[in-house]
Amino acid sequence: MGVHVIKMPDIGEGIAEVELVMWYVKVGDSVTEDMILADVMTEKATIEIPSPVHGKVLALGGVAGQVMAVHSDLIHIEVEGAGNQKASAAAAIATAPVMVTPSMPAPTTVAASPAPVAVPTTVTSIVPPPASASAPARSAAVARSGPARDAGEKPIASPAVRRRAWDLGIELQFVPGSGPAGRVMQEDLDAFAARGAASGGERSARYAERNDEQNVPLIGLRRKIAQKMADSKRRIPHFSYVEEIDVTELEALRARLNEQWGKERGKLTVLPLLMRAVVLALRQFPQMNARFDDDAGVVTQFGAVHLGVATQTDAGLMVTVMRHAEARDMWSSASEVSRLAAAARDGKATRDELSGSTITISSLGPLGGIVTTPVINHPEVAIIGVNKIVERPMIRSGAMVARKMMNLSSSFDHRVVDGIHAAEFIQAIRVLLECPAMLFVE
Repeated sequence: MGVHVIKMPDIGEGIAEVELVMWYVKVGDSVTEDMILADVMTEKATIEIPSPVHGKVLALGGVAGQVMAVHSDLIHIEVEGAGNQKASAAAAIATAPVMVTPSMPAPTTVAASPAPVAVPTTVTSIVPPPASASAPARSAAVARSGPARDAGEKPIASPAVRRRAWDLGIELQFVPGSGPAGRVMQEDLDAFAARGAASGGERSARYAERNDEQNVPLIGLRRKIAQKMADSKRRIPHFSYVEEIDVTELEALRARLNEQWGKERGKLTVLPLLMRAVVLALRQFPQMNARFDDDAGVVTQFGAVHLGVATQTDAGLMVTVMRHAEARDMWSSASEVSRLAAAARDGKATRDELSGSTITISSLGPLGGIVTTPVINHPEVAIIGVNKIVERPMIRSGAMVARKMMNLSSSFDHRVVDGIHAAEFIQAIRVLLECPAMLFVE
């Protein structure tokens, strides 16, 4: 028997460290060729690490959330034949304790072990209320801190007692019973209510105190989001500009297009129409389609519009990139956005699909609220936030009419974008959306 060592892969692009996000195996597991062993994350994407061999896991080189150097030992697998490392070296790894990096909070609920262990993504530390040693003492404290019987054990009581407990707002689960087999009697309710009053009011299970705590380390995508948001806010002096837009005509056009072409070309949402408006407005304001290297003091303006689209996934917020939006019609944009969103949610988006955006659109859909203050996707200089569409009364030609209104809440880098130019840029988008026929005029 030999040992095959899989090292942390070199992803390229000058990356020296990679975060270990999740293990799919543990020590002692049998693995087969091409079986996924772990997920690791770079600055741009999550990558699956497959096994190149059949064998049994001898040791894991780190825990979830640990940042590991490229080429460090990731996993040791016992294999038939010679393997690619001496068994003595593998044994040293197998008996060495796992080191948790300072940036990863040490899980308090995982006992020390001489062998590396897999740590779940979310570590929960529950601190229960202190339990007393005797049943009488437990009954005396139950009105304040916990149930009078074990979970799943139903209290025994007559219909009259249950009805009175309901009227008093007392949960019978919390009332110690003095009758046969622990039956709750009327006098038990009186005693429980008296104890509640003495302690400042009745506290039933409906209003029970809780003392549980959870320690949830930020790892994987959540850590990347935290780092990127903090870096963006620290580096960029944001200012926001909000404008309301009458999208009544836009919505009518969208409904007509979907009725005419929906089955053949796919349904349009507001997003691809907004994308088209942004592309056209950027022709007048190319300084918004830019990235600012603040270390070098250089702003790079792009002819190509690579639109970042903020996409919510189970793992957290990701920005997928629709390349060359300037060369797409609305149906092509809608199809590509849908494809990218599905790839992001399935964890299959590539590095190229998650990097290189030149301006970003963020939308919370129907939960979009009235106003938001989106954080710029560094090193870009502008982000456009879409709020929900609300029908409300407006004055037009002296008459009150119902109109569909939507706010755009956008943020800009004040180092390179002046307020007047930001306002003019959003106004250009507003004109296009309020007169949607202009979206089709070159």
